[in-house]
Amino acid sequence: MNQHAPLIIDIAGLKLTKDDRRRLMHPLTGGIILFSRNWKDRQQLGKLCAEIKSLRDDLLICVDHEGGRVQRFRSDGMTPLPPMRALGQLWIEDQMAATNAATACGYVLGAELRACGVDFSFTPVLDLDYGESSVIGDRAFGRDPRVVSLLAKSLMHGLLQSGMANCGKHFPGHGFVKADSHTEIPVDTRTLKAILKDDAAPYDWLNTTLTSVMPAHVIYPKVDARPAGFSEKWLTFILRGQLGFGGAIFSDDLSMAGARLIDGQQVSYTQAAITALNAGCDMVLLCNQSAVGKGKAVDELLDGMAEAQLSGEWEPLESSEMRRLDLLPTTPAHEWDELMLHPAYMHAMSLIPA
Repeated sequence: MNQHAPLIIDIAGLKLTKDDRRRLMHPLTGGIILFSRNWKDRQQLGKLCAEIKSLRDDLLICVDHEGGRVQRFRSDGMTPLPPMRALGQLWIEDQMAATNAATACGYVLGAELRACGVDFSFTPVLDLDYGESSVIGDRAFGRDPRVVSLLAKSLMHGLLQSGMANCGKHFPGHGFVKADSHTEIPVDTRTLKAILKDDAAPYDWLNTTLTSVMPAHVIYPKVDARPAGFSEKWLTFILRGQLGFGGAIFSDDLSMAGARLIDGQQVSYTQAAITALNAGCDMVLLCNQSAVGKGKAVDELLDGMAEAQLSGEWEPLESSEMRRLDLLPTTPAHEWDELMLHPAYMHAMSLIPA
């Protein structure tokens, strides 16, 4: 039987509990996503990441760290990065300076996280800013898919320099809909042709650069009745087949309101995870559940997925496991004090827009 560790889970606090250790040692757990509640300062985060790696060095330590309002670690010397819209605005004034600043942001973002022991950030946002979506808003570089693609590619170049992989989100595009998929299920009624021409275009142009993608919890009824993250049509046929993407696909958070309404039915976390994996996801995220009811939902998902594997409801894929492992850094990280004096870091800091 192939081993495949598709579950990305969270922890409640600043250090690991006995239950956290048990869950992270589970063979179906492939990584952990950190939040602001897991941050006190750099020393604490470094110790936490070291303990996670001491359990299993293949666990992928992730965080949502984009800049602007989505930046989990902000104090104790961590650079407050601008929202991506600031880079889009700089593009209007000076295109070449904007691409350089984007690379600088990517390098600082990746290098600082890696100096604290974090492997991976879910960035950049490739959504287009139509001025409609409050949940995307200034997280987007801009409205023009060409500008978004070039600035994202520059940011990903900076991440690469720091030794960090990347994640384009939210495929095929979350910017056109007003609803927030954290609390409701957005519906985008445009045609496939319209979506491919604009919102999904960056995924085509960046298919040699993106190492992972996260689909949107949005329904596009003219393409499929299921949200994109649970749709074989979107993930396997369009993203992989038509747009030529070969990297890892993460589900968005299964605890979001948009995540568990499949074919008109509210389903369990386990059923949502199985559906996402069978549609083409390599990994699924369950966030903010370890702090609720002693993490009962996390245990139910781990147990449910183990049973589903035995019963053949989902099949572990060697290709998915290889894609997960490919996201782990392969170069050594700088120690924090060494990074602060590193010429590349100091130069990048001078280029970040205020």
